[in-house]
Amino acid sequence: MKYGMIIDLDRCIGCRTCAVVCKNHNAEPEGIWWNRVFASGAPNYATAVAVDGGMRSEFLPVSCQQCENAPCETACPTGATYTDENGVVLVDYDSCIGCRYCMVACPYNVRQFNWQKPQGIPATEGTYSYGYPFEVRQDGKLVYTPDRPEGVVEKCTFCVQYTSEGGDPACCVACPANARIFGDIDDPDSAYSQYMKGLVSPKEPYTLGDEYHTDPKVVYMRSSRKADARVGSEGEVTER
Repeated sequence: MKYGMIIDLDRCIGCRTCAVVCKNHNAEPEGIWWNRVFASGAPNYATAVAVDGGMRSEFLPVSCQQCENAPCETACPTGATYTDENGVVLVDYDSCIGCRYCMVACPYNVRQFNWQKPQGIPATEGTYSYGYPFEVRQDGKLVYTPDRPEGVVEKCTFCVQYTSEGGDPACCVACPANARIFGDIDDPDSAYSQYMKGLVSPKEPYTLGDEYHTDPKVVYMRSSRKADARVGSEGEVTER
């Protein structure tokens, strides 16, 4: 099994529900966002387009790209960053020493440093504060959630607390436009594979930062909306 995610930019409406639900479901500390949505003018990920003589913003959600060849994992001196059996890049908080080498190595600038202890949020079974490696459950009930300390590096985990039990990441479940498709890359019948085959969407897939040779497992479907030009990060307009 190897998990992957597709983000359909035709469907993304820039509501940032993915960012907010990710923050809530993972008890991210103040100032930390595992999921971000860039709009026009954002450095490196500018998405303003010229259409019929006017300008229109498009949106690009960016989180951990779950790289097959993860430079963050190579840079980690303690082995705290590693890839699990499902191809998900994770951080072992107990092994992380907060050196932030992985943050420097990540070409997507998606890793976050936790300067403070995360605050738990009320949940149906008590206070919820996502920890690592997994929540401990007995008979389907939450028994123990390991605390994660301050002074460690954090990032998107594909919601391992849900996917480990057969669910989907919170951002996929909450997206009001169904712009995120999650599933097993190796399963030809998964939602991910069906979408990639064009049975659901015929649009062209691409990944971010091909020049980095990281082989991300997050794939984007190009927007098919009519656009005459794209505005770069420095404000220049280039033909598409």
